[in-house]
Amino acid sequence: MWWPRWATLGTFLLVPALAVGSGWLLLTGAAGPHTVRNFAALGTVSTAIAVLGLLIARKVPGNLVGPLLTWVGATAMYLASRDVYYAAVVAEPGRLPLDSRVVALLDESGWWLFIAVALMLLHFPDGQLPSPRWRVPAALLVVCGVAQQGFGAVATVPFLAPLQDLPRPFAPPPLAVRVLSEAVFVLLLALLLAAAVSLVVRFRRSTGRVRAQLKWLSLAGLAVAVYPFVCLTELLIAGKTGLVSTVFGIATLIALPTSVAVAMLRHDLYDVDRVIADTVTYAIVVVGLLGTYAVTALTLGLFLGKGSATAAAVATAACALVLSPLRVRLQRLVDRRLYPPRRAALAAIEDLQRRIHTEQADPEDLEKSLQTALRDPALRVGLLVPGASGFIDAGGRPVGIEGGVPVMLGGVQIGLLAGASGPAVLKAVATGAASLVEVSRLRAELARALRDVEASRARLVQAGDQERRRLERDLHDGAQQRLVSLGMALRLAQRHLADGTVDVNGLLDQGVAELSTAIAELRQIAHGLRPTSLDDGLHAALTAITRTLPIPVRLDIGPGELPEELATTAYFVTAEAVTNAAKYSRATAIAVRVEQSAADVRIRVEDDGCGGAEPRPGSGLSGLLDRVAAIGGSLSMHSPAGRGTTIEVVLPCGL
Repeated sequence: MWWPRWATLGTFLLVPALAVGSGWLLLTGAAGPHTVRNFAALGTVSTAIAVLGLLIARKVPGNLVGPLLTWVGATAMYLASRDVYYAAVVAEPGRLPLDSRVVALLDESGWWLFIAVALMLLHFPDGQLPSPRWRVPAALLVVCGVAQQGFGAVATVPFLAPLQDLPRPFAPPPLAVRVLSEAVFVLLLALLLAAAVSLVVRFRRSTGRVRAQLKWLSLAGLAVAVYPFVCLTELLIAGKTGLVSTVFGIATLIALPTSVAVAMLRHDLYDVDRVIADTVTYAIVVVGLLGTYAVTALTLGLFLGKGSATAAAVATAACALVLSPLRVRLQRLVDRRLYPPRRAALAAIEDLQRRIHTEQADPEDLEKSLQTALRDPALRVGLLVPGASGFIDAGGRPVGIEGGVPVMLGGVQIGLLAGASGPAVLKAVATGAASLVEVSRLRAELARALRDVEASRARLVQAGDQERRRLERDLHDGAQQRLVSLGMALRLAQRHLADGTVDVNGLLDQGVAELSTAIAELRQIAHGLRPTSLDDGLHAALTAITRTLPIPVRLDIGPGELPEELATTAYFVTAEAVTNAAKYSRATAIAVRVEQSAADVRIRVEDDGCGGAEPRPGSGLSGLLDRVAAIGGSLSMHSPAGRGTTIEVVLPCGL
């Protein structure tokens, strides 16, 4: 469909043309300040409506909503420009041409603004009528608009200000025409009402995106519903409508195109149910406060006099007292009817907390409760537990969550909520469930720590068994065999010492050699249990290791003696980390730093290698984790691929 695009552009071009013409009249001083203010306000709003219509037509080509919204803006600009022209004619008679017949023909042209809005409602939001049956009301709207404009030309009532003194150019119509005019008027009102009803029909049949778009449009209807109450209240208080009604009227006029634009272009910008619930709540609050102020001010005005400052102050105080409890109770009531997901989720949280207190449920049931309340089986609750590589669930399993809403407590993120529910719902749930998430997180952290302790204990037992078997094998295959051989040689020398048939000196030399070898092997075995080089201090022991490596190692070890167990653990941790870096990281330099304080000993080993290291089960790093955990310490490793590896160990001194 090419014609809607060109029709939209042509209609839009009328807006600047009318604005330029009216602006020229205003600049020449042909109208008063009141006309200038009205045109500035209505002209700005009309232009904005037309621009939004053009934008929708461009973003959603082929959809009639954009062209019809542009028509609304152009019609509003025409009506504002017509008022400027009439004011200029009255201000300077004879300067501008004015034909009463043209004025009569255009007298009822304001109806086209309502007809454009009605047609837009009929085609909202997909650009199609709700059903083929609605073609008749759509066509009748245009026919009635033409008829109403024709009947308006032959009306007998005076023209509206400022042309109230201009005589009617046509003779009064016969009775039949007047009756037909009234019938067309009633039919036009019914058709306008039917256009609004079509939205209800479409809403009941819609789901998903279309339903969300219709909800956005309903916000404009709320503004229209509140506007009469605002005007009535100002009329009761001030005796006439003025600035408040005008500002609210302009806001109501802006609400329609704004709602249409958001619905057509960004219907998922916010949670529309939350917006509607808040809008209804505050609309009722506004009406209630205006009513409270009006009743209080009028009642006190009867006793204190009209315009009394005391009456105004008391009325204001009454509004302030009513505001807080009224808003809270209305919010709950409206949420229950218009925003059921939020209410259902918060009710589920309250129910779970109550069942936890009576020991009928656990905090870990939060995810299941929210899934049931929100009817969202994809909802996940991720817990942020120290030591975990990402978010985990209550059972300690990794949770792959993308996006989501963070759960905050005391300004610190403790978890994440993700699912098909809208962001506003998840934010409300995240706030209400923060305490349960924290309890679940702490329980998961404790369970994870217990599992780590059990696994570490099992690994330590296994490592102890392996170490005993290794010692048994080394002693059996090494020192034990040599000592047995030495005993046999000495026994042979003893037996043949008297007859001289055996080279006793050779046997003794062989025994001494075997004894020396056995001693060396025993020392080597003992070194694996506790390095003798630690007798000279940690610095000397680590220097002895690093001296044999092909990579330069920079040692920065603070002064002071370490307790035996700390020194041994620090030695093995550093030795394992340095050896791994030299073997596998392809590093060109290694740095070791050991700092001691009254509370702990901190060891930091870093290299400039390839990174990507992980403590796999059975590896040396896994053994280091167990050794460090056995004395209440902690080990952390940062090893991004291509950026080297850093191992940090904290050993408590309170041993």
